[in-house]
Amino acid sequence: MELFGITIPLWAIFIGIIIVMFIAWKLIKFAIKLLIIVVVFFIILIGLDFLGVFETIQQIISITLL
Repeated sequence: MELFGITIPLWAIFIGIIIVMFIAWKLIKFAIKLLIIVVVFFIILIGLDFLGVFETIQQIISITLL
């Protein structure tokens, strides 16, 4: 295969494709882990809001400031 007048062997193209696929897989794995962490964080926040933790904290802060 020729690219810009340079002959590139087929094995070099296959190795390049494998390296690109490996890096893409690592990036996708990282993105999935990050997504799971963000989703768990928001689920915890929703749970704390459902339990009324933030309202209690606001009441405590407003009582102590008065």
